[in-house]
Amino acid sequence: MLLCKRPVTFFSLAVLLTLLSACGNTPTAKNWEQSLAADPRLQSNPVIFGQNPASEPLSGQNQTSVQLPADFPQEIPIYTNAKLEEITPASGADNRVSARWLSSEPSNFITSFYRSQFQKDNWQILQQPTDDVEGSFAARRNDLLVNVSIQPQSVTNPAPNQPQAATLIKIEYVRNSTATTPGTSTVTANNPTQAGDPKFIGPVPPASWGSIAENQTPASTLSSQVFSDLSKAPEQLRQYIEDLGALGVFTSAASATKTNSYTTTNQFEPSKITTRREYARWLVTANNAMYANNPAKQIRLASETTQPSFSDVSSQDPDFPVIQGLAEAGLIPSALSGDSTAVLFRPDAPLTREQLLLWKVPLDTRQALPAANLAAVKETWGFQDTGKIDPKALRAILADFQNGEQANIRRVFGYTTLLQPKKPVTRAEAAAALWYFGTQGEGISANEAQQLQRSPT
Repeated sequence: MLLCKRPVTFFSLAVLLTLLSACGNTPTAKNWEQSLAADPRLQSNPVIFGQNPASEPLSGQNQTSVQLPADFPQEIPIYTNAKLEEITPASGADNRVSARWLSSEPSNFITSFYRSQFQKDNWQILQQPTDDVEGSFAARRNDLLVNVSIQPQSVTNPAPNQPQAATLIKIEYVRNSTATTPGTSTVTANNPTQAGDPKFIGPVPPASWGSIAENQTPASTLSSQVFSDLSKAPEQLRQYIEDLGALGVFTSAASATKTNSYTTTNQFEPSKITTRREYARWLVTANNAMYANNPAKQIRLASETTQPSFSDVSSQDPDFPVIQGLAEAGLIPSALSGDSTAVLFRPDAPLTREQLLLWKVPLDTRQALPAANLAAVKETWGFQDTGKIDPKALRAILADFQNGEQANIRRVFGYTTLLQPKKPVTRAEAAAALWYFGTQGEGISANEAQQLQRSPT
């Protein structure tokens, strides 16, 4: 049966070809020819079988790789085993530039790299991650401010033989040229003085700098203060207040708002009682200002994402970064330091004398406090009211005695046989305690810190 159909098929094709040849110049033949011709678009856009043409870039739309701008600061370390994904040009009032990389290597490798580079290349590290998994570095070198954020990322639908995780590296930088250009004025709430002025402290990070400005209190963000009511302070304590004011320790954030704006006043009110919140802020600010060039001795401020240690100081509290930072450093009693009863910080309660010493002395000795008991404290200091001292404060008070003439008790209260441990501390007394950090022969005063800041080096 099939053999009978083949002659018919061949005969039909022969007739068709004969007609096309005979009518080669007719419109009908032209239409047949065009319908059977190959699509001319395939010559410039060949289709590879097995691929979806819609997923391929169109002709003339070649993909280009992202490149760093020509003026990208060469001093900023770049992790080589990472692909540059995006560049955001200078924007905002501070002309901040942002760049984003993606690396297939673990985040701890990258964190270790940046920690090493910043330390090796003489950067001033303002902030660094608390662990090697994720976090942000904030660093400064001359007039350049840099923020490096390292975040682990999960990869959805990874290709074969490709890692299922990646690390996002985001670098933001800004140059604050007005802070270091001689003769130019810096009219900001952070620093009303002029560059070149002996009291000028710079560079000043822009108010909108985000994490750098929010998570640390370097001396460069503080402004010098001169008080008009120092005559109301005890004569022996006036110089301490004046030196700390010149260092900018008492510059207080206006309600500590997130705008990082600062307000100053020429009234110190030396006889006013110091609150626990206020002293915590001054303690961290003074310590970090004294050791502005020694990050290892600075107190790290906590971020808003940290779990609060105290139920009465939420992450939205203006002084949360300071108070939580002290708790995480083990400088104030909390559940983190093993004190399960310290669930409240009582930020607006008066600061007592024993609390002033308990928080401050560990920052002087920088080592474990000695074992102490009532008998040892009474034998050394001779206080008549030793029995009224909280057991938690005994070790700090004994260690303070071992500091000789640099003891906080001697500097703040002078000669006394009564400690009055529960007595509230005045602002003038708090200033006297914060004027010096360290031990005899190895420490720094507020006056010396000013001289270091004014030094050209």
